[in-house]
Amino acid sequence: MKVTFLGTGTSQGVPIICCECSVCRSQNPKDNRLRTSILIESETTKVVIDSGPDFRQQMLRQKIKTLDAVVFTHEHKDHIAGLDEVKAFNYFNKMRMPVYATERVQEALKREFAYIFAEDKYPGIPEIDVFTVNDKPLKINDIELLPIDVIHYRLPVKAYRINDFTYITDANYISEEEKQKIKGSKIIVINALRREEHVSHYTFQQAIDLMNELKPEKAYFTHISHQLGLHEDVSKELPSFIELAYDGLQIEI
Repeated sequence: MKVTFLGTGTSQGVPIICCECSVCRSQNPKDNRLRTSILIESETTKVVIDSGPDFRQQMLRQKIKTLDAVVFTHEHKDHIAGLDEVKAFNYFNKMRMPVYATERVQEALKREFAYIFAEDKYPGIPEIDVFTVNDKPLKINDIELLPIDVIHYRLPVKAYRINDFTYITDANYISEEEKQKIKGSKIIVINALRREEHVSHYTFQQAIDLMNELKPEKAYFTHISHQLGLHEDVSKELPSFIELAYDGLQIEI
């Protein structure tokens, strides 16, 4: 099974108009980060976790022609804004798109995309089937995801474990009970927003400390803001088992 990092960045700390900071001016493609999302791919199934504002660009960039499901971690706009673009897969794959979300996230989707859920549907809108995420494993064809509860300031967020791979984005607290679901993972992906304290994200050092506690064989940092710095410079500060993820990175799980 393979994971592709579709995006490893965040809009936090990144201006709409280039600020001419070192990251904005960097010629290293690893510093060009779209909003955070991953693609999980088996021999028969493709699942995306989160479809943010860059979803269409990410699918085109990776030449993804089929998609079997979208799974959401939480309802913030940088993780759900691209849902409309699943209509392309409706058309080309001739299927309704299964969407997996907690009841709370479903309510947000209904607010943000009311036209998708309207009784009188406009022709050509996305066709989706919504399935509820709780604490039970999700079985999407041959891919099984175990939901894990993490906290993003006061907001409940779902992390997911697939075999020995755990994906955690937008969090700054994980209970001891939920950590038990993560322990034993060979690979962990965790958000590491910046160096300074943040109300809802792990900082660079907090993410390092958590990985030292959970002890995966390999860890990757994602949801990286421009404030953290250049990929090449930050990488030199990391323990040997931790790497900064970058858009397009593919790993086997």
